[in-house]
Amino acid sequence: MNKDQVKGAVKNIAGQVQEKAGEIVGNKEQQAKGLQKQVSGRAQEMLGDAKQVAKHARETVKDSVHKA
Repeated sequence: MNKDQVKGAVKNIAGQVQEKAGEIVGNKEQQAKGLQKQVSGRAQEMLGDAKQVAKHARETVKDSVHKA
């Protein structure tokens, strides 16, 4: 896992907690902020996934070039 995947996962979990806390106390604003944090976290995780795929592709091409 890279840092974007980790930070995104943490942000997503924090958003889930914030959303549930908002539900428990009946605070719609906190629920909305929690959802927003979850979306942001998922986006950051996806960015990390894309970076990891790109890194793997780059390494594969590099290995292929060296073998030729």
